[in-house]
Amino acid sequence: MGYELQAVIAADELLRVASREVPGARVVPLGQGLSLMPMTDEVFDGVTDGSDGEGLGFWKLPGGFETRLAQWSSTGPVAYVEAEYFGGAGEQRAAVWDDGSLALGPLGEPEKKRFSRAVSPISQALRWLGARKSLGEDEFEAVGLDRHRNSDDWISSGMS
Repeated sequence: MGYELQAVIAADELLRVASREVPGARVVPLGQGLSLMPMTDEVFDGVTDGSDGEGLGFWKLPGGFETRLAQWSSTGPVAYVEAEYFGGAGEQRAAVWDDGSLALGPLGEPEKKRFSRAVSPISQALRWLGARKSLGEDEFEAVGLDRHRNSDDWISSGMS
């Protein structure tokens, strides 16, 4: 079974306020006071400036969206994360903007490389956002990113 995620993650209130300016945005609560906004096609179309957006190495980061993420981060850290796995192989990328600029990353893991999720790009980004893990789990699990396997499931689980 596969797993895919392309989303913005930030403190719940920050993301709810910021997402008001994004057509079609849905904010879904995670744990530890964080929420995510899945990067749907509608959101992508609403925030892109038309450029290719590949400068940071993400698959689905809209062109020019990093400028908006930097603006949002003036009130707290904001992460953009992507993950895609099937049968235990895949990759993930993450970056964090804080205080108006890129503060962490972009971090990536090569395809088919097994790694400790405790040091995965998404766990590192979540740690920057303040997520804390418990014994036997990583930040990814601690905030509940393992609850759903794709954007549609996230949206239908807690649309607001």
